[in-house]
Amino acid sequence: MILTENPKYYFHLNLRKQKMSGKGKVVCVTGASGYIASWLVRFLLEAGYTVNATVRNLNDPKKVEHLKELEGANERLHLFEANLVEEGSFDSVLDHCEGVFHTASPVFIQFTNPQTEMIDPAVKGTLNVLRSCKKVTSIRRVVLTSSMTSVMLNTNLLKSDVIVDETWYSDPVFCEETKKWYGLSKTLAEKAAWKFSEENGLELVTLHPGFVIGPYLQPSLNLTSEAFLTLIKEGNEMLTNGMSRYVDVRDVARAHILAFENPSASGRYCLVGRVMRPFDALKILTRIFPSLKLPAGRENEAAIEEPPYHVSQEKAKSLKLVFTLIEVSLRDTVQCFKDKNVLEL
Repeated sequence: MILTENPKYYFHLNLRKQKMSGKGKVVCVTGASGYIASWLVRFLLEAGYTVNATVRNLNDPKKVEHLKELEGANERLHLFEANLVEEGSFDSVLDHCEGVFHTASPVFIQFTNPQTEMIDPAVKGTLNVLRSCKKVTSIRRVVLTSSMTSVMLNTNLLKSDVIVDETWYSDPVFCEETKKWYGLSKTLAEKAAWKFSEENGLELVTLHPGFVIGPYLQPSLNLTSEAFLTLIKEGNEMLTNGMSRYVDVRDVARAHILAFENPSASGRYCLVGRVMRPFDALKILTRIFPSLKLPAGRENEAAIEEPPYHVSQEKAKSLKLVFTLIEVSLRDTVQCFKDKNVLEL
């Protein structure tokens, strides 16, 4: 396939056809400095929305400066400091909002106590945001950023003829037994969100991205980008299971807006552009960037064309989401690494 010359974070051209208009609308994005959330804020501003964005620390330039530099930020971006575990801290942020995008959730690789450091903040934080939403009559829909880890962590067998879809659910007992603490936090947070929304009449949609790749807007590496960079440099297949379910960060951000804007959107949406082994992704990258060297000892490993399993795109495409080609996502990821001086080619 032929890719656009002089690549600089180009989208698959069909994405340009997804017209979104938020003129006159006010929405909230929690955890706005994050990987997905930063792109979400950018796209919302480009579409004309006014965005109330929350961060943990307004005085940390790494959290806010890249957001302030976005087109439209001076006129329509309002930054707030909010704490996930502090009840009521989102109340004032949601005034006059029509929609809430709850992306904030703790992500750690190393921690001392998974219950207090990851699980409690994820569950309690989600409920705190939803309690604030309940108080604001103007809010018509909440879009929650969940994960494929709240879909796939169970005893179901994965093989090439299996299609994972939105009817799958992760098993909290399985997550705990296998020490999948991030997956457990996302699973319990989603369960709590559905229970609360059903009991209190809130309109909720949950999105479940796989392993997110693509360029990052914030000044420093996020966890998933760092893991992918480590894979490129060292061949360390950290988070291998997650990395086999690739999705472009820009697709995930656009899916949030589509899920809010589409009146018929409901329930859960799996967001996976391509299922493949991490090493197969590296093989693609070496074709795009001939100077990129494969990790030592992997040069002669054969690529596998058949995906180990499939993730359904049917429901995501009902939102009119067009997934970016994996070659474009991979290329733009590495180009971003190069531009931010974390990878030499």
